[in-house]
Amino acid sequence: MWQEILDKFRRYPAQEKVIRLILQRGFQINEQARVVSGGIEIPHAQIAKELDVDRRVVDTTAQAIREDEGLWRIFRNVHSMTFLGDVAPILGLGVIEITPVDAAKTGLLGDVASAVAKNGLSIRQAISDDPYFVESPKLTLITEGRIPGDLVRLLMEIEGVKRVTVY
Repeated sequence: MWQEILDKFRRYPAQEKVIRLILQRGFQINEQARVVSGGIEIPHAQIAKELDVDRRVVDTTAQAIREDEGLWRIFRNVHSMTFLGDVAPILGLGVIEITPVDAAKTGLLGDVASAVAKNGLSIRQAISDDPYFVESPKLTLITEGRIPGDLVRLLMEIEGVKRVTVY
């Protein structure tokens, strides 16, 4: 489905950049074809500046989304969520970052979660990058406590795990 969305903007590289940012950040498009996060409007000029495109590209992209009923149904309902990865060490939580051999392979999250549970750790959060939007997708787990070395070795033995990084 994400590929279909991107394909609608493939002929317009600047608009594709806008679409990718809106999806990555979990922004929405409202009735007025404005980029928002909940009730907070994100100035199109700010988005344009971050992407190094003209503000009118952001305007046009948001308008195109609003005018396409299928796209608008998606983009009016997208939501962002809190990611604990950067603050986990401050909060005394563990962070495991798994780089998969193939992000499309099924079962990796289940295998990793089972290994974490076998080590007596609770998973507070699991975030998997979408391979359509991230060049090198990763699976990030936030755990209730520090990560023991034995767990790292166990995770490296799981089929499909390329690299394990602990923070």
